Amino acid sequence: MRPPSSGPMTSLEGKMTVLLGAAFLATCSPSSPEPGIQTLAHLPEAVSNNAVAAAAVEGRVMAYSFAGMHAGKTWQSVTADAYACDLEAGECREMDGLPDGIGRLAAIAVTAGNQIYVFGGYTVAEDGSERSTPEVWRFDPQSGEYAQMADIPVPVDDSAALVYADRYVYLVSGWHDHDNVTAVQVFDTAEDRWFTATSWPGSPVFGHAGAILDNRLLICGGVEVVPPVSADARRTFELYEACWTGEINPGDLTDITWNTASLPGAARYRAAMTGSLETGRFVIMGGAVNPYNYNGIGYDGAAAGPVSLMMQISEGDIDRLVLPHSSATMDHRGLIEWNGGFVTLGGMTGRQTVSDEVRMMRSD
Repeated sequence: MRPPSSGPMTSLEGKMTVLLGAAFLATCSPSSPEPGIQTLAHLPEAVSNNAVAAAAVEGRVMAYSFAGMHAGKTWQSVTADAYACDLEAGECREMDGLPDGIGRLAAIAVTAGNQIYVFGGYTVAEDGSERSTPEVWRFDPQSGEYAQMADIPVPVDDSAALVYADRYVYLVSGWHDHDNVTAVQVFDTAEDRWFTATSWPGSPVFGHAGAILDNRLLICGGVEVVPPVSADARRTFELYEACWTGEINPGDLTDITWNTASLPGAARYRAAMTGSLETGRFVIMGGAVNPYNYNGIGYDGAAAGPVSLMMQISEGDIDRLVLPHSSATMDHRGLIEWNGGFVTLGGMTGRQTVSDEVRMMRSD
């Protein structure tokens, strides 16, 4: 169990079908604003480590937040609440939360077929014990209704979720109750069934970031479990300073070819990441390099802080943009591309403050 809280790469040709934790809906977007950081709206309540995704509703882009942790940052702050934000109007509202009413952290959401799927997460009890949750919820943005889908075979939290062909959701690695797993579990949204794909070849991780462009995956960072160095020592939780690319075989969806990728600075913990349909590049924002528990305090006892860096990655090219430190955030579960920019909902700012801001970053 995690310790309790105290209080250049392969070719990227092709277009992406669906983004990690979001859908890019350019036809619904108004004219693009100027470069920089903009606060689009405020959530009804500050929330972090929340699952986020976007969908089209009556010709408008709606961004959604599910579950996570409110500002108190204790086990009692873990929530099942959900919010809907009209990005163009700059308005957010509370909506029905997850149907079982069970608060959870580190769930992840994706959009497939303009339906949003929320996977996993973990609960926190008063005694600090944690449990990975198996539930999968489908949310219909048109009706506002939820449906429960087939459970995750190996329940995971803090996983990466990637949608291929607007149908198949690949859950890569993640934490299962007491340790990380290497499993790649694939959910067929059309048939409500699971199958497995080629295992994750790197060190098993949680809190990693991932995205997909066409059939090409990029997974970076996360936290690996390092075994104790002696019989009387404890295992430690350290940043996994590596990235991997993966290529899904269109003729055999269980087959993924994995390769390491040299991307200095991309490995972080709970960064916001997506693949850009507009630019054909992977985008990573924020996150932290000191792994931490849900209250923002590192496993080493030091307070964690967000990384003030945005990276845009394409074949043979990496653009780095240093952001104002005051605008840096961490504790994200996805990134939404909209209107020429990249949007986060909530998260954690400096001094481990849970945020209610819906922010958009434009680099050019």
